[in-house]
Amino acid sequence: MNGPCPPLSHTLKHFFSATAPQCESLLYRCATTAKSLATTKKLHAYTITSGILSNHFLSLLTSAYGLCGQMEYACRLFDELPKRTPVACKAIIRMYTENGYPEVRSSCLWKCMGRVATGRMTIRIFVGNSLLAMYMTCGDRDGARRVFDAMKDKTVVSWNTMISGYFRNGSAKEALMVFRRMVNSEMEFDSATVLSVLPACGYLKDLEVGREVHLLIKAKSFWKRLAVQNALLDMYVKCGRMDEARGVFDGMVEKDVVTWTTVIHGYILNADVKGALELCRLMQFEGVRPNEVTLASLLAISFRLSLKVFSRTSKKRTVPWNAILSGCIHNNLAREAIELFKQMLLEAVKLNDATWKSLLPAYAIEADLHQAMNIHSYLIRSEQGHCFMECDNSWLWEAWTRQGCSSLFNQMVQSGVKPNEVTFTSALHACGHAGLVDDGLNLFNFMQKNHPENLRTDHYTCIVDLLGRADRLEEAYHLINTMPFEPSHAVWGALLGACAIHENVELGEVAAKWLFKLEPENTGNYILLGNIYSAVGRFDDAEKVRQMMDDIGLVKAPANSVIEVRNL
Repeated sequence: MNGPCPPLSHTLKHFFSATAPQCESLLYRCATTAKSLATTKKLHAYTITSGILSNHFLSLLTSAYGLCGQMEYACRLFDELPKRTPVACKAIIRMYTENGYPEVRSSCLWKCMGRVATGRMTIRIFVGNSLLAMYMTCGDRDGARRVFDAMKDKTVVSWNTMISGYFRNGSAKEALMVFRRMVNSEMEFDSATVLSVLPACGYLKDLEVGREVHLLIKAKSFWKRLAVQNALLDMYVKCGRMDEARGVFDGMVEKDVVTWTTVIHGYILNADVKGALELCRLMQFEGVRPNEVTLASLLAISFRLSLKVFSRTSKKRTVPWNAILSGCIHNNLAREAIELFKQMLLEAVKLNDATWKSLLPAYAIEADLHQAMNIHSYLIRSEQGHCFMECDNSWLWEAWTRQGCSSLFNQMVQSGVKPNEVTFTSALHACGHAGLVDDGLNLFNFMQKNHPENLRTDHYTCIVDLLGRADRLEEAYHLINTMPFEPSHAVWGALLGACAIHENVELGEVAAKWLFKLEPENTGNYILLGNIYSAVGRFDDAEKVRQMMDDIGLVKAPANSVIEVRNL
């Protein structure tokens, strides 16, 4: 009987007198279980100097470097492979997926797929499933479909990956079509299949397919699983069939807080306050503790009850009207809030600060931005501008984005509105995200000339980000150097982020140097600089950055993979 496998460090002592098969065994251990970069490099060096470096050894080394998180080394070896093997492809796919890098679409993956497409590499099941997960994670549904169609053998995991991937990427109809193909192919589906199909049915309100699934799963061993029955409940609720949802609910042996909340929410959606309240009381009687979603549903019940109470109160009092207006906004009923406001005017109800604070967001939500700005102008002229300052200003950013920064700003100035620092921040932020470089710069110049007292770090950060997105990095750097106060980490961070996008090493190093002083424990800054080096082929410098992180004890938080296939 074989004893336990000796530690790799012990085995390495005898490595330099090892035969090729023994070398292969050591490399295999590095490629599958070990995570020692130093050991992997020693093995790599010996395979080169001893002349035994082959395609198979290169594949194992690719996997070993990938396991150590050395993306640059792994990709370089992958590019040198005369023939891409499943081992190498699996390593590359796993490495990019686990590290959550946007380079998941990089050339090495597409080379792997190219070999598959031209028939030079057969798609094994585990490689095919990994490719499906990768494509769907990237949002490339067509790429996933090509791999799926090319796979001669498919498992339930293959089908599930396609169904869940289509649904997550906004293609619920395609998800149901794949499910029909799966059923017609006589492939046995499992609970994971159902947990992807039922949400798609609910999203599309496809009651017919939902009922089909219900009938199919009754004969399955997983039928009584709580997650499956909760998904079935949710589907019926979203399809508006509370009678069928209640039938499933009453037949459930096991229930959790999600079960109760789903049905309560269903009653609320169907305006059945009585049914929701009865179920709340029953939930309390059963000793089930509500969660945040349950409490939100209870608040919605309270709001609907308050509407009934409001209908019986005096129509001349301002406080009840304001309470209902605020309730409408918090329950995403902006249109109803506007109608209530019109009714207030007809009833000659006196308006106060609370009224205006509810109205501004309501008009912005409904995209009636012209009316929102009219109200804003009225408040300024009537010396009630504090209402604007005290309310949630997210509606203003929405206005900038929808209507255009320049035209809206000019309207504000012409109507007598004096912009403040919040106004400028919202406008500059919107210009940056809309790509309106000239508008943003003109606005910033206007601010410097006419309202220098309002200048804050946030405004400079917005302009650096604006110029950075447009690849005008030298201008952004010059602006930082002319700031009237010390640049913050946000300003340098905006520059570093832009340098990473446009692969500007020189300015990226400058920004990173300042960030290392201002935020020495922020791993994101080190990773961005390392990515810049890698993008321009300076892999040794990228390795030095990683070594810096190791030296000061910084660790990149690992990404979580949604789909796991045989430890991939």
